[in-house]
Amino acid sequence: MKPRPPAGASSSSASAVPAMLRPHLARLTSFLIVFAVGYSLGLLSSSTRPSPRPSQTTLTRPHAAHLTDASSAVPASNATGASASATASYPRSPPHDLFRFREECGEPLPKDAVIPTLLDKLFDGESPYAGFPPAHTAALLHPASARPRGWGSTGAVFAELIESVRPAVIVELGAFLGASALHMAAVSRNLSLSPAILCIDDFRGWPAFRDRFRRDVPPQRHGDALLLPQFMANVAAAGGDGDGDAAARVLPLPFSTASALAALCGWGVYADLIEVDAGHDFHSAWADINLAWAVLRPGGVMFGHDYFTSADDRGVRRAVTLFARVKGLTVRPHGQHWVLSPKPPRRQGTAGAR
Repeated sequence: MKPRPPAGASSSSASAVPAMLRPHLARLTSFLIVFAVGYSLGLLSSSTRPSPRPSQTTLTRPHAAHLTDASSAVPASNATGASASATASYPRSPPHDLFRFREECGEPLPKDAVIPTLLDKLFDGESPYAGFPPAHTAALLHPASARPRGWGSTGAVFAELIESVRPAVIVELGAFLGASALHMAAVSRNLSLSPAILCIDDFRGWPAFRDRFRRDVPPQRHGDALLLPQFMANVAAAGGDGDGDAAARVLPLPFSTASALAALCGWGVYADLIEVDAGHDFHSAWADINLAWAVLRPGGVMFGHDYFTSADDRGVRRAVTLFARVKGLTVRPHGQHWVLSPKPPRRQGTAGAR
C-alpha cells in the first residue's frame, strides 16, 4: 500500500503552473486575439467573394481589330463568353510602343541640297565613289554587273509609280546588290528625270545568306560581307550601260534602317517615293513603314515588296494591312508588291514637310 502524499502537495503543484505562465500571459493573449481576428476576416472574405471561373482567368491575345478605332472592332454584344469580356475590356488604342513613332521631322531641305548635305554629313564631303575601287578591294569582288541579282526588281510597279509621282528624291529600304535601285535610275532617265536615290542598307546580309547566293556575292573577308563595295561596283558599272550619272544619283547609306531614317528625319530630308524591302518579319516591317512614313512628303507614295509570301499576314502583309487601317489608307496589291494610297496633306498648324 503506497503512502499518501503529504497534505497540500497537490495544491502547491497545481498553483505552480499558472505562476510560470503569468509573465507570458499578456503576450499570449495578444497573439490569440490577432489570430482570431485574422481567421474571422479570412472566412468572411471567402464567403462573400465568388471563386473565379476558368473563363475569367483565360488570357486572350489581342488581334488587329483591337489596335484600331472602335468602329473596326467586334462589338461586345456580338461576342460570347470569354471573348465578349476580353473585347469589351481591351482598349481600342493601347498606349504602348506599337504606335510610338516620330511623326514630325525637321524643316525640309531643298531637293537639290539633299545629296550635298548627305555627302557632307556621312562621307566628309567627298563622294564614296571617288577613287573606287581601290586595288585591294577590286581583287575581292565579283565582276561588276549592270543587272545584278534581285527579287521583283524590274516589276511594272516601278515605272508606273515613277511616271505618276515624278519624284525628286527616292528612298529605298533594303538595297542588297542594287538591282532595284539601278532599275529605278534607268526608268527615271527614260522619263528625263534625275532623282536622288538613297539606298539604306547595313550591307551585312543575314545569317547563312551566302549558302543561297554564293554566285552573286563575294566571299567574306575578315568578317566583312563586302556587300557595300559590291553594290558600289555594280552602280559604277551602270555608267557603261548608258547611265554615266548613276554614281552621282544612287547613294548608299550603309546603316540600319532605323538609324538612317531617324537621321534623315532630323536633317529634314524628305522623299517623294519610298520603297520598303528590308526586314520581312512583322516587327521589322512595322518599324520600317512607320519610320519611313515620317520622311514621306505629303502626296508622296510608299510601296514595297513581299506582300504575298509564305508567312502570309504574319509578316510584311500583316504590317502593311495594320498600318493602312491605323492611318485610314488603302492598300493596292501590284503583283508581288503593295502600294499605299498617297500620303494626305498635313493639317494646318503642323510642322514638317511642305
